[in-house]
Amino acid sequence: MAVPCPSSSVGFYGLDESDLDKVFHLPTTTFIGGQESALPLREIIRRLEMAYCQHIGVEFMFINDLEQCQWIRQKFETPGIMQFTNEEKRTLLARLVRSTRFEEFLQRKWSSEKRFGLEGCEVLIPALKTIIDKSSENGIDYVIMGMPHRGRLNVLANVIRKELEQIFCQFDSKLEAADEGSGDMKYHLGMYHRRINRVTDRNITLSLVANPSHLEAADPVVMGKTKAEQFYCGDTEGKKVMSILLHGDAAFSGQGIVYETFHLSDLPSYTTHGTVHVVVNNQIGFTTDPRMARSSPYPTDVARVVNAPIFHVNSDDPEAVMYVCKVAAEWRSTFHKDVVVDLVSDGRVCYRRNGHNEMDEPMFTQPLMYKQIRKQKPVLQKYAELLVSQGVVNQPEYEEEISKYDKICEEAFTRSKDEKILHIKHWLDSPWPGFFTLDGQPRSMSCPSTGLAEDVLAHIGNVASSVPVEDFTIHGVTNRTVDWALAEYMAFGSLLKEGIHVRLSGQDVERGTFSHRHHVLHDQNVDKRTCIPMNHLWPNQAPYTVCNSSLSEYGVLGFELGFAMASPNALVLWEAQFGDFNNMAQCIIDQFICPGQAKWVRQNGIVLLLPHGMEGMGPEHSSARPERFLQMCNDDPDVLPDLQENNFDINQLYNCNWIVVNCSTPGNFFHVLRRQILLPFRKPLIVFTPKSLLRHPEARTSFDEMLPGTHFQRVIPEDGPAAQDPNNVKRLLFCTGKVYYDLTRERKARGLAEQVAITRIEQLSPFPFDLLLKEAQKYPNAELAWCQEEHKNQGYYDYVKPRLRTTIDRAKPVWYAGRDPAAAPATGNKKTHLTELQRFLDTAFDLDAFKKFS
Repeated sequence: MAVPCPSSSVGFYGLDESDLDKVFHLPTTTFIGGQESALPLREIIRRLEMAYCQHIGVEFMFINDLEQCQWIRQKFETPGIMQFTNEEKRTLLARLVRSTRFEEFLQRKWSSEKRFGLEGCEVLIPALKTIIDKSSENGIDYVIMGMPHRGRLNVLANVIRKELEQIFCQFDSKLEAADEGSGDMKYHLGMYHRRINRVTDRNITLSLVANPSHLEAADPVVMGKTKAEQFYCGDTEGKKVMSILLHGDAAFSGQGIVYETFHLSDLPSYTTHGTVHVVVNNQIGFTTDPRMARSSPYPTDVARVVNAPIFHVNSDDPEAVMYVCKVAAEWRSTFHKDVVVDLVSDGRVCYRRNGHNEMDEPMFTQPLMYKQIRKQKPVLQKYAELLVSQGVVNQPEYEEEISKYDKICEEAFTRSKDEKILHIKHWLDSPWPGFFTLDGQPRSMSCPSTGLAEDVLAHIGNVASSVPVEDFTIHGVTNRTVDWALAEYMAFGSLLKEGIHVRLSGQDVERGTFSHRHHVLHDQNVDKRTCIPMNHLWPNQAPYTVCNSSLSEYGVLGFELGFAMASPNALVLWEAQFGDFNNMAQCIIDQFICPGQAKWVRQNGIVLLLPHGMEGMGPEHSSARPERFLQMCNDDPDVLPDLQENNFDINQLYNCNWIVVNCSTPGNFFHVLRRQILLPFRKPLIVFTPKSLLRHPEARTSFDEMLPGTHFQRVIPEDGPAAQDPNNVKRLLFCTGKVYYDLTRERKARGLAEQVAITRIEQLSPFPFDLLLKEAQKYPNAELAWCQEEHKNQGYYDYVKPRLRTTIDRAKPVWYAGRDPAAAPATGNKKTHLTELQRFLDTAFDLDAFKKFS
């Protein structure tokens, strides 16, 4: 907190003690005078100290907007502005009672359980409720929240209003988990609830997004979900939907994702028109002191980069906290910009009363701090004593408030004992009304054809190669089509016709990294004039959003994941500039996309487009690391599923944690994008997209492969001479993606079209056991080999080999033709690249290559 300025400091301004009683005219920029235009210097100093040197510290002078600075001055300098009615004070006390007694109840019942309680910052609950109340008063009807584990159960209970018995059930180790997934710790779970705000008597929807232990990782997810909800309700200024993000001090200054998320806040395709940030300032990170945790004076200094005002407030002064929270909510509704509330101590104690969790002993590392903390009187007790002394409440009324809430908790505890099973579905943070049946199941287990009528395809193709705006001059090179790009265009355009919003985001996606997409055309004669032809395809079509992102992977992929959470009726895609950049967003992939449904029963149809291919361009932009995605697939490589099951392929998709494909034709890429929406459920889709194939003369698809009745091909079998006489085939090569074209070129050059068959696996996960079994049985005399262009310890081999062995006779080996193991994804030497390529092609087509190993 700020320290009052001694009167002797007036000497800094060329004044002395004799000037203290002189009257000075006040500048027009200050509000300390109220109705007066002049005041004695002594009174000026006193009023400034009352405004800025008590329990509230304000950072705003860095904001480069005079109107905004003056607005803040008025909120804190006006004499007597921070006043509360007795009714407001009683409400504040009741909220503090609930916040405090909830934690005490959990401690009494489950003293040996980790719960990451809120002890020491119980004022957070009335603070959040104040922000929500004021926002509701200003027209907000949907608040989306994200927060770490500390205090999460209290927020769920007393802000979101999760049923207490459902929370208490999470502590019962004897309850069997429902067969809905693997679940997550209770302090990671989310919630969605619509209720009446008792202060404003208006409907309000509250959503707390589930998150992992990775601090701040949920920030961009919350922002993306908020943006989506604003988009779907036409809230172009953020007047109906808003977000609140909670942070710890160490994570707020330490985690780079905070900075990435702040820099999305004012970008046209990412802004949510202001977020209220609340920092629970523990003055410690687990066991790390602030002097070891950050280089800046305050953990909130990162917010300065977007001109967000920062309000530091003593969390032991509940009324000051409530006032600051009201101002923060008003700022957001007035200026639609971010704002930060920093809940801190008065400089003597920290506000994390326990250690990192209830089992942790903080005296090991902060002995003096925690000796002082244990002397500190709880904020509820201090505020209750204050209100009793003011006559706002009496002691019996205060004790009755406590007894009333204790009774609520005890009754809920009793009801919780009647529960027989733990259901994760009760904790869903993003429901999709009407998409599933009432019990949360798909409405069918089938997928219609993904093909389209020829006139629809032709219309989309014509628009793609023209400009639907008058007097618009395009670059000559872009007025042509590329088959792979056109297939994508047709998939997107057809979904727009069907009312499906399509959103494509990522670095340089408007043009495409490889200059192949051109979904945004630029007038060559008028600066900044652009056209998006896809938004002119059909009358009453769904909108198409294509947006170049900031140079961020972690933040932007998290944002798009959040956007995809809001509705199943949208195709949301994130494209990496190069496939290997996905590892900059590894946390979102590992903690949200891969296990999200298993942990939180939350389906998501996000699509990742990852350019991949070994093309002699060095180690950095060659591999999208398919081995990592495949390693995290949840199917068992040693168990052959029931291939006779009805809708086997759809059931496989339903049971997998994500879909991984590597298409070798534009047509199959078209079909898999359309299938993503036509499926009766949602799964993340990982697509390894091509680079050189974008313009490869043989990578073409005819309309015949995209007409009604056609569909995505999980496996593309051999259709050449080898397929006509399968008994004569000596080797069956399995492969995926671009290497197929290297193999067919080499096979033709060697004249082995009748002796070597090549089968392409287009869908790697879930693995097409049924179709590959047919392929293997078709060629009874053939050796089986897997061929890939990636190194042996990378790519697909370690994933494919055990599954192929499970599919066929285990006594029959699956040989390998590809690059040797390596540390780097690819060589940086072009000649070495070509030598490696020829070497594994020689292996693939030398029909005696494996005999020495037999």
